[in-house]
Amino acid sequence: MEIAEKISRKTLLLERLLAFDRQEVLTMGGGWMAGVDEAGRGPLAGPVVAAAVILVRSETLAGIDDSKKLSAKRREELYIKIARSSIVGIGFADEKQIDTLNIYEATRVAMKKAVLNLPHTPASLLIDGPMRLDLEIDQKGIIHGDGKSASIAAASIVAKVFRDHWMQKLHELYPAYGFHRHKGYGTVEHMQALKEKGPSSVHRRSFAPVREAAMIFPPKIKR
Repeated sequence: MEIAEKISRKTLLLERLLAFDRQEVLTMGGGWMAGVDEAGRGPLAGPVVAAAVILVRSETLAGIDDSKKLSAKRREELYIKIARSSIVGIGFADEKQIDTLNIYEATRVAMKKAVLNLPHTPASLLIDGPMRLDLEIDQKGIIHGDGKSASIAAASIVAKVFRDHWMQKLHELYPAYGFHRHKGYGTVEHMQALKEKGPSSVHRRSFAPVREAAMIFPPKIKR
């Protein structure tokens, strides 16, 4: 009974999120719609990653939700399902672009790249948050969209899992910082490593904790 209730809750959640998207599609004139979201605005290191997702076979995605509400294991499972049943584009802005542009503008760059990397151009976009992209596509920013829209929720999962995998690779290059555990966020462990070793070449030097650490250590690649 408990398993059946969990399945029912996941199905009802999916239906609610899909109903939101269906209404937005009607409002925005029909055609394919992509949800757009990002992962990695807050960390001190690594890129900001964005995903754009056009749902095709959404019936396979029961349990989809805002990526922050899901366990890492569940995100990985849904990531595979989304990749198999949807049209996906990925975009990113690295730490140098973040430092040059600022994190907000770098996020817009990553989102625009994600949309442009879709193999099919959508008729409209639903974007998480009060964000607008420099694209000639009908679009709407949705506050807390990853908890309202199925396509934005899917994009949030894809962006999060893709970025987590990226940070695992950065951990292999820079093992002293523990990127595989905190994914670049300013945890106690990460802050201690910054104080002891200074920033690596993938740290965001425009972010205050990194900037302060860089004043103590000369710039060089840490491995």
